Amino acid sequence: MTGPGTAPVPPSKGGRWIQHWDPENETFWKETGEKVARRNLFFSVLSEHIGFSIWTLWSVLVLFMGPEYGLTPADKFMLTSMVTLVGAVVRVPYTFAVAIFGGRNWTIISAALLLIPTCAAFAVMEPGTSFSTFLLVGLLAGIGGGNFASSMTNINAFFPLRKKGWALGLNAGGGNIGVPVAQLAALAIIGAGGGPRVLLGIYIPLIVVAAVMAALFMDNLENVKNDTGAAKDAARDGHTWIMSLLYIGTFGSFIGYSFAFGQVLTNQFGRTPLQAAYVTFLGPLLGSLIRPIGGRLADRFGGARISLWNYVAMAAATAVLIGASMEKSLALFTGAFVVLFVLSGLGNGSTFKMIPGIFQNKALAKGLEGEEAAAYGRRLSGASMGLIGAVGALGGVGINLAFRQSFLSYGSGTGAFVAFLAFYAVCFLVTWAVYLRRTAPRVPVTTATSEAKPQLSYAEV
Repeated sequence: MTGPGTAPVPPSKGGRWIQHWDPENETFWKETGEKVARRNLFFSVLSEHIGFSIWTLWSVLVLFMGPEYGLTPADKFMLTSMVTLVGAVVRVPYTFAVAIFGGRNWTIISAALLLIPTCAAFAVMEPGTSFSTFLLVGLLAGIGGGNFASSMTNINAFFPLRKKGWALGLNAGGGNIGVPVAQLAALAIIGAGGGPRVLLGIYIPLIVVAAVMAALFMDNLENVKNDTGAAKDAARDGHTWIMSLLYIGTFGSFIGYSFAFGQVLTNQFGRTPLQAAYVTFLGPLLGSLIRPIGGRLADRFGGARISLWNYVAMAAATAVLIGASMEKSLALFTGAFVVLFVLSGLGNGSTFKMIPGIFQNKALAKGLEGEEAAAYGRRLSGASMGLIGAVGALGGVGINLAFRQSFLSYGSGTGAFVAFLAFYAVCFLVTWAVYLRRTAPRVPVTTATSEAKPQLSYAEV
């Protein structure tokens, strides 16, 4: 037997498997758990970072694709939409792959898989390639979006509830920053007169490094078992879908704008690819860096409160964008867009912090206590994260399709921004009504077959 304050012991099944893991136990956490959890967090961030870069490479590859490639602006928006779609869909199986293969093992596999879309893009990236070929290769890049879901599910299991906002925010923020890093690399290459194959060639060895580092320094948790029942329970819980809606407003905005920002600048304001690249990285960079701060603020003040007022700020920034778009003010438009990126990153941190808190509260409402309550919360929050992350990423698809239709109909992105403003208002109302309203008795969101029980306040989640 392994005591609560002793080091994790790998069982005889081989590989780096940790048999005992109890992060809610203060003694265990201080003596053993924190060091191991931080090490796994660091290398999880590395792998997820590369995954995000590969997923969003097409947001900058389309900037390289001038008239000689024969693609219209609508073609490019369709291409980036489909890449985003695949990245959203694969998040669901990636979430449960952690329980099947182990967090370390799946990190190795998912990192190595990134070689497929990167090498394929390297092979076809030249004028004369058909749009259908670009679309097919772009779809392969979507697997990079799945790394987020498996990484978040894995790290969620390593940290205690009181540390999850910071840990999940840092993990996701480190991954998200792969977007501006890819865009900065593209800026340097475009500025030096290089082509898209140079950018792709840089990432191939980095993928290998990420896979090797995961193999050498990460661990699997024995108590994270394959549990298909958790997936079914999470899918039946109304809070999973409510949080999915709210995550569309934050992460959907972040990833959608990351893909679309450069194209909006080139199509609406006539910026050259180099001029667009000079500013497109800034929004994703700041949005990524602030995500851990959003998680930290949520740890302290409650994720629901931070998310609520963040939606207000996002709506205000969008209103400024509409005005700037109508007035054709490039400086105001760019500044407001960067602010919107920052707010989307902040909201990413606060909304994801809400997830483990919600399911922990549901455990307490069921009468569970101690490790039993913590295990229940970890089980459902880990399973729900994949679904929430997948639906949230679908928001990026919607954003790119909305821009495509807005440019086809009006010749600008103004129509799309009006739709986004209305959606942020919906997110505000849902957050307030479900998690902060105090004028009515608290009733849990349940299925028709489940029994309603008194619910604890979610104001602090």
